[in-house]
Amino acid sequence: MGAQRKGATRAEDSDELARVPLQAILLADSFATKFRPITLERPKVLLPLVNVPMISYTLAWLESAGVEEVIVFCCAHSKQVISYLESSGWFSQPNFSVTTIESHNSVSAGDALRLIYERNVIQGDFILISGDTVSNMSLTQVLQEHRERKKKDPNAVMTMVIKRSKSSPITRQSRLGTDELFMAIDPNSKQLLYYEDKADYSKGVICLDKLLLTDNSSISLHNDTQDCYIDICSPEVLSLFTDNFDYQHLRRHFVKGLLVDDIMGYKIFTHEIHSSYAARIDNFRSYDTISKDIIQRWTYPFVPDVKFGGNSATKLERQGMYRASEVVQSRSAEIGPFTVIGIGTKIGSNTKISNSVVGEGCTIGSNISIEGSYLWNNVTIEDDCKLMHAIVCDGVVMKSGTVLEPGVVLSFKVVIGHQFVVPSYSKVSLHEQPIKQDSDEELEYADNSSGIGEPSSIAGTVDKSNGVMSSQLSEEQSQPTDELGTGGVGYVWSICEGSHEEEWRHSIAPIPADKLAEAMQTTEDDLELITQDGSVLPASGELKPDCIDSDDDDNEDSRDDSIDFEKEVEATFLRAVHENIKEDNVILEVNSLRLSYNKLFAECAGAIFYSMMKLALETPHTSASELCNNAVSIITKWKKLLKSYLNDIDEQIEVILTFEEMCLESAKEFFPVFAKILWHLYDKDIIHEEAVLKWDDEKKDADDSDKVFVKQSEKFIQWLREASEEEEEEEGGGEEEEGNQE
Repeated sequence: MGAQRKGATRAEDSDELARVPLQAILLADSFATKFRPITLERPKVLLPLVNVPMISYTLAWLESAGVEEVIVFCCAHSKQVISYLESSGWFSQPNFSVTTIESHNSVSAGDALRLIYERNVIQGDFILISGDTVSNMSLTQVLQEHRERKKKDPNAVMTMVIKRSKSSPITRQSRLGTDELFMAIDPNSKQLLYYEDKADYSKGVICLDKLLLTDNSSISLHNDTQDCYIDICSPEVLSLFTDNFDYQHLRRHFVKGLLVDDIMGYKIFTHEIHSSYAARIDNFRSYDTISKDIIQRWTYPFVPDVKFGGNSATKLERQGMYRASEVVQSRSAEIGPFTVIGIGTKIGSNTKISNSVVGEGCTIGSNISIEGSYLWNNVTIEDDCKLMHAIVCDGVVMKSGTVLEPGVVLSFKVVIGHQFVVPSYSKVSLHEQPIKQDSDEELEYADNSSGIGEPSSIAGTVDKSNGVMSSQLSEEQSQPTDELGTGGVGYVWSICEGSHEEEWRHSIAPIPADKLAEAMQTTEDDLELITQDGSVLPASGELKPDCIDSDDDDNEDSRDDSIDFEKEVEATFLRAVHENIKEDNVILEVNSLRLSYNKLFAECAGAIFYSMMKLALETPHTSASELCNNAVSIITKWKKLLKSYLNDIDEQIEVILTFEEMCLESAKEFFPVFAKILWHLYDKDIIHEEAVLKWDDEKKDADDSDKVFVKQSEKFIQWLREASEEEEEEEGGGEEEEGNQE
């Protein structure tokens, strides 16, 4: 009844509904523990994402998408969140109201929504989102779909935004590091019928209720979708949480609870986005992935060189390098591609930084190597240090000769001693590790009941209102500890029993080759079992009791699939180029994509070659000759990768056809150098003579417009034919001579 009082009656009156402002509930607490130890001291939504607090991306998107009122729910570290919103100007935006609701005893999203319901602040349909979400999608279509459905069916209370993003069949996780997700969706109505994320990384087996098949003409079963955690909700959603105190987690409890509840009959629907961007930062791997997406401008206009949410102006330079003002950089320092340097940072001589984000006011010494890492503000790195795929929080000091191995996280104001090597996946904090783990998965932050004692090296002042400890070191207690080398200060957290698997899956470090190989072997064993048992359902596709003709839908899905596959291969290749990943590891990743998308080797070869040529095109050049040199250089370096998918003539011809298509459509600059690059492919033993001649033969009866590149390559083809004929004559002559001798 409460839900009706708040807004259900308005849904019947479109004129009245039009006057209801579009509202959003933004949860500024993620109610999880994945970002510890960092979140013991700062809320996750205020952690810098490419030098801008996460919550600013969410608020900037909501404002641009036409939301008029945002209610920010603050729990852990609430004072920090409110202080940031005040200082950054979000409270004083014209036509965009931001207000807060503060709570100190909510331990889950369910608690938060129950409290919001009690405050009676939601007037109609609203967007439910957490403050760690980045998007640039338009809300117009999904809102319209939701409202139209609600008019026809009052039980349609929620629409979830989803996006295609196949999980790897090897690691059972998406590129964001999230678990493999299975959804069953009615392809006609888009109603969600089943939702299950598989966290055990075992062979994906799911059980569907028979009623789903009998009640629906067809069901699409997907493991190729990503939950964007953007929900359009009717006011009834809030009352449902109030009526059921077992609902704590939005997905595990609320969504799955509604899907199996036959009594109330409430329904959840899905809205799939294609070209837009939407993703949530759920773990350190997604933090890394989304940071790279922002730098590579998939999130436009929320990118480093566009002013939004109080971010500093940063100039975009070549190859995705962003540099803020007042950066002091030695002439011998090298700043590589896809790197962001914040205001007032100083960089010493012979230092190399690539694929990294450096915050404001950092002091980086000489002879330092920083690769794939994130340095926040006011970090000091002394000479001769090396950082690989690490996160370094505000105020950290790394003394000379320090090495951070992949996956390391250094929390606020930690000091690493001289020449100390921090092992892979280590987490270091000024706070001691909790004595016991929180039994409630919803808790993100330390509170008085979480089993965290006051650290002996920290003046343990506790902020009772926020349930967190101050990290202010006393002079007497800030002595170096042997645990972090000479002059080091901090505690190395031990990896909890059973969590070793999580470390490499959720880290910002690339997945180690041995782990990929091990997982690949498990996948191949699973495929053998599936092959022997024909009763296993396909992982993604439609289940149809009736015989329905859907060739058009299949063709459209196939086209979308191919585009997604090519994008994934390109992203994998670019990551390999910019992060110096070994070819064997790239081959493993492409193989996982091949299995995931069910593609042929020829399609892999075409996608890889396309990515190589696109990189050559984007590398600076002033003439066709320089463009050709770029292409030859890339082909030479990555030929092992390309040759891995060129086992027969047809696959080699696929590369030639891909190149033809590029020259005519997406990369016309290659048009005049087609023949030269084709020759280099032959010269590097990538394309064989038989493939070129067969390609020529297949074009014999084609229209002149389809023979442009054959004509351009005429001299090369003629040379190959003559060489082939001479070889045949020599072989024939040899056989004749042998016969005469006999």
